[in-house]
Amino acid sequence: MPSFLQIENISKSYGTKVLFDGIGFNINEGDKVALIAPNGSGKTSLLRILAGKDSSDSGGKVLFLKDIRIAFLEQEYAYDPQRTVREQILDDARRQWRIEGEAQWEYELRMEQLLTQFGLGGPDKRMDQLSGGEVKRVAIVSMLASEPDFYIMDEPTNHLDLDAIELLENFLKQSRRTLFMVTHDRYFLDRICNTVMELDRGQIYIYRGDYVNFLERRQDRIDQFNAETERVRNLFRRELEWIHATPCARTGKAKYRKQAFERIAERAEGSYIQRKVDLGEMATGETYLGNKVIDCKGVSFSWEGRCYLDSFSYNFQRYERVGIVGGNASGKTTFLDLITGSWRPEWGGEMDGVIERGDSLRIGYYRQKGISFKPGQTVLETVADTHLLGRFLFPHEMLNSPVERLSGGEKRRLYLLTVLMQKPNLLILDEPTNDLDIVTLEILEEYLKDDYKGSLIIVSHDRHFLDRLVDHLLVFTGDGVVKDFIGNYTEYRSFIQDTAVASTKTEGRVEKAVITPKAVRKKRSWKEEREMEALEAEIAALTAEKEALEADLSSGTLAGDALMAASSRYGEITALLDEKETRWLELTLI
Repeated sequence: MPSFLQIENISKSYGTKVLFDGIGFNINEGDKVALIAPNGSGKTSLLRILAGKDSSDSGGKVLFLKDIRIAFLEQEYAYDPQRTVREQILDDARRQWRIEGEAQWEYELRMEQLLTQFGLGGPDKRMDQLSGGEVKRVAIVSMLASEPDFYIMDEPTNHLDLDAIELLENFLKQSRRTLFMVTHDRYFLDRICNTVMELDRGQIYIYRGDYVNFLERRQDRIDQFNAETERVRNLFRRELEWIHATPCARTGKAKYRKQAFERIAERAEGSYIQRKVDLGEMATGETYLGNKVIDCKGVSFSWEGRCYLDSFSYNFQRYERVGIVGGNASGKTTFLDLITGSWRPEWGGEMDGVIERGDSLRIGYYRQKGISFKPGQTVLETVADTHLLGRFLFPHEMLNSPVERLSGGEKRRLYLLTVLMQKPNLLILDEPTNDLDIVTLEILEEYLKDDYKGSLIIVSHDRHFLDRLVDHLLVFTGDGVVKDFIGNYTEYRSFIQDTAVASTKTEGRVEKAVITPKAVRKKRSWKEEREMEALEAEIAALTAEKEALEADLSSGTLAGDALMAASSRYGEITALLDEKETRWLELTLI
């Protein structure tokens, strides 16, 4: 395999903080590499240097194979809010690739196809009318439509809903193009990447294989390093005895031995102690939570002519762990604002029904938009407890740093601290995994799973996070409809995608895999049973046709009218499947 990218001796610092110094590595054609590092270690800085958006402090070399095309997906997509979706994507293409003529026509065909696949059916909609997740979809369509040889992607799953993540995952998994990305999504990483690259203490380490293999081999590296450190320490103690016992001599041999001693002393201080967020103190002193948490009775909410909740009733229970999923702009965050009382009348909207909150309720609400701070506000001014700041990896030298200078992940970590230190008995987390590094996520998971004693409501697109922490799901299906399913996200997707189709082939499989709704079932009528059977057959046929179209659209062999027809039919099938699966699910709840 030819080397697509060769990095030699690049460095980056900000002030006195050295992110990486003199690093180098190669990426070969077809490699799919995930870069992992703690927040603030320089992941985004490294990607920006590779994409030509920033430069190395030490010069060095960033050498791509001649004539390969590179596409860079940044965390924050730069766009013109007055442009339409179509105009924005075409502007991206003209600016990056200077396409025109037949090349532009082919690009527009791919763009239309991808817009349909990613559920962006309104290409004439203005960018400022889109949700954050829809903006991210536009950025991804713009990148994929360019058909580059090399993808550089910084947290590609941030702000995407689960359907879009799975679509992007399948696209990248089937693609033979080279990929280098930063991600915190462990499922996404394992399904796509064949290599994990670690940026640790300014140095690069490469591990071939999946995330579990990375964890095992990384621990082997740390153990070996610490064993070598112990050997050097023993040597250091012997040399120290020699220094104390031997009069200062001016011989060359004595001077050489002193110099060697200094090098040994420096290495002896190098034991590897991985600094991790410590959530231990957060598990103590939780406030009492009574039987009443939040009770929603017939709640409806509309805003700007759109229905987000339609007669929603649900009684959140003490110690319950609820996951909330649904498409972008389906109303998940609006729902959280309503049940917490955060929605302000001046924001508009029409609400009916009743939301009752328990007297003992203490809500900790981690918002998707992140931490609020004043310009120039320091870390210490945000959280005055230096002990807790240290446990959250904010050392003394960072305490007077302005919050705006922190990395995205460091801001998220600081925000998480401000929420947890309130000792909530109902913890609400709206997309908590965005920008947090994997190590911090795993520690947060362990804390919430084993130590946190209150109720938990999580909105997240991170499948691993949901699978480990929630007891059941509230699924926002659109138009104000919310479904309740017992089970985690993987079980829910299996229920949607596999169970209905497989039930026509394997007797009893539905009964085994079904996720039982909390509501008491009533018996379906004969007519409803026949409707379910028909739906199962239709879903199976549509799913098979959709898979065949995906294969054709990904093959690169379709052109002109055939490509347009296949793209249009794919959109029709996607809409039909959504409609029929929704109806099938409604019937299962009877």
